[in-house]
Amino acid sequence: MNQFIKIEGWRSNIRFSSAHIIHEYDKCGRLHGHTYAVNVKIFGKPDEKGIIVDFTMLKDTLRKIISHLDHRILIPEKSSILKIEKYDENVKISALGKTYDIPLVDCVFLPIKSTSAENLTAYILEKVFEDIDFPNTIKSVEIGVDEGFGQGARIEKEL
Repeated sequence: MNQFIKIEGWRSNIRFSSAHIIHEYDKCGRLHGHTYAVNVKIFGKPDEKGIIVDFTMLKDTLRKIISHLDHRILIPEKSSILKIEKYDENVKISALGKTYDIPLVDCVFLPIKSTSAENLTAYILEKVFEDIDFPNTIKSVEIGVDEGFGQGARIEKEL
């Protein structure tokens, strides 16, 4: 029998608001934003106390990760079409005939190819594993990032 714990970002206030541009798509190629919610499922066997993972520790970790994304413009550093020039206290971002000049303090640079929900899930999952050393009773970890109610991406890592 499989057991899991679940944290729903909308209900647990594991949310952040950010702006981004996905240049590869016409509609998403305009600067726009979302309020994202981060959802988690941890599959595993409860320990001797009946606990799979401490909810508080997991929520604290997620909040720490997303605090760096909240109220920022998400910039994908590994984009093959985006030109990023940092100068003084600003950054100039150019792609497909558009140029944005933005204060550096308003940006966060992510080691991903685009700021799609799919790539944000992988980024957050990686950060979770940097912060938490899961016990061998954990079978898998699933992270979901919703761009709104009923729309999002999920990624699962088996241990």
